[in-house]
Amino acid sequence: MRALYIAEYSMGTTNNHIAVHDRKLLLSKRELRKIENRMKEQGVTIVPLRVFFNERNMAKIEIGIGKGKKMHDKRETIKKRDTEKEIKRYLK
Repeated sequence: MRALYIAEYSMGTTNNHIAVHDRKLLLSKRELRKIENRMKEQGVTIVPLRVFFNERNMAKIEIGIGKGKKMHDKRETIKKRDTEKEIKRYLK
């Protein structure tokens, strides 16, 4: 992970952490290889799902691998959105 921003604690002292800092990505070799192989596919992206702090006050990120929509999926979504807008317009 590169240059992750975690805001400084406003009531902190000089011992406060650095806000923008390189963070370690703690994964096993197997997990890294799995993600790397998936990233070689076209249209696949690593997506941060949630950021949280554990009991030792260490920031952790849950990551997922996402695939983009196909063109026909996008068209269906646009059609649904348009029909919902029309229905709302008629109901007013």
